[in-house]
Amino acid sequence: MTVNVGDKAPDFTLVDTDLKMQSLNEFKGKKVVLSFFVAASSPVCKTELCTFRDSWDEISKLGAQVIGISNDGPFANKAFKEANNLNFPLLGDYTSKTIRDYDILMPDLLHVKDYDAAKRSVFILDENGIVTYKWVSDDPLVEPNYQEIIDSLKKGK
Repeated sequence: MTVNVGDKAPDFTLVDTDLKMQSLNEFKGKKVVLSFFVAASSPVCKTELCTFRDSWDEISKLGAQVIGISNDGPFANKAFKEANNLNFPLLGDYTSKTIRDYDILMPDLLHVKDYDAAKRSVFILDENGIVTYKWVSDDPLVEPNYQEIIDSLKKGK
């Protein structure tokens, strides 16, 4: 099922970098920027997540929380998070269930059979978990429009 603006965001419970389970419900009452990224430590993902890190003050002043999600395991995500001093949770969807729930599965990444990943995607949820912004790229090398994300958060203020 495709998740669109106006839809209730599918809930999830995923493992974080400290091997604790975190659910979307834990962030209810806050705006959430879900950043689905392709692979920990890949160059474009590093640029994207470091841009969110560097925009943290502005994002948090707008009442939002960034959550990064990939199908990497917790150990790869932890190394990636520590190497880049990321200041928000990275969650591992190692079964790709959540990625499928949001209908953003990218099969055969880089033409490697059965190497599935998330399409680079950003969903902004309001305080009630309703999707207010959606951006999905079929090209893993394309970054989101960061100013558009900030502007969308400002509109929902």
